[in-house]
Amino acid sequence: MYSRRSFLQSSLAGLLFVRKPKRIIQTVTGPLSASAMGLTLIHEHVLVDFIGADRISQDRWNRSEVVAKMLPHLTELKQMGCQTILDCTPSYLGKDPLLLKQLSQQSGVRILTNTGYYGASDNKFIPAHARTETADQLAERWVADFEKGIDGTDIRPGFIKIGVNPGSLSELHRKLVIAAARTHKRTGLTICSHTGPYIPAFEELAILKKEGVRPEAFVWVHAQGSNTVHYARFVREGAWVSLDGLDDSNVDKYAETLLLMKENRFLHRTLLSHDAGWYDPAKPDGGSIDRDYTVLFKRLMPILNKQGFTKNDWKQILVDNPAEAFSLSEPGFK
Repeated sequence: MYSRRSFLQSSLAGLLFVRKPKRIIQTVTGPLSASAMGLTLIHEHVLVDFIGADRISQDRWNRSEVVAKMLPHLTELKQMGCQTILDCTPSYLGKDPLLLKQLSQQSGVRILTNTGYYGASDNKFIPAHARTETADQLAERWVADFEKGIDGTDIRPGFIKIGVNPGSLSELHRKLVIAAARTHKRTGLTICSHTGPYIPAFEELAILKKEGVRPEAFVWVHAQGSNTVHYARFVREGAWVSLDGLDDSNVDKYAETLLLMKENRFLHRTLLSHDAGWYDPAKPDGGSIDRDYTVLFKRLMPILNKQGFTKNDWKQILVDNPAEAFSLSEPGFK
């Protein structure tokens, strides 16, 4: 017979040998410990093709030419301390996982790509089958990307990217949100939705909760046009507020917003990026790179540092939050 003390000691010893699931992120070069993600920009682009879902083809660009154009920009990012980016170019808008893998290997910047469909811009980038298939059928396609690899490659998505129009959600866009929810429940992938205004953001959050998805798995993309009243609701729910349109023209506005986020203690649910790049196959030599990946480092950081932002604040937004928002349990754990 066990004494009470020996029983407790035996139970505690057993608990010590229970292995906790390791948290990983899924990059284009394979899984990586989430703790090694480092400084991360959560919304950038390498290549975007706006020709439309009915005409898009990878024949429209040459990977070697894209690499030559974009590698110096990623190399500069690496030199500034950025270790990881999320490439948010969706399917039917120029997503090219093999291109991203090559650029990641040559630059040393880790890159995550995505699965999902982009309904914003009045459905120009939605494939025909998405209009007729059910949410479950779309989810099957997106889960297959995660389980088998994207477009016949061995590259798996690290998050879900969808997009919706401003205003109340259409039936098609509600279906995209439901498909994303059901994909998340089977894969654990975080849902990033190009949304903008708060009205569709709140509708998306309600749908996800009805589908049994925790708010922590949802990122309100392009939330920067809203205000702290709406951010407060998202933060209370546990969802992520993404300020991801930083450029040379709005640095002061971003500084003001981030100071308000700090004052209201919202930084633990704030994500930050540029939505920068990119190579455009419709333009000669890919066009000019009008949106700079480094405004955050060269302009925003100095301004906020002078106004009381600390190293811990930056670590929260650029290191801790991305690792928490986009990490998955290692295979075999739920």
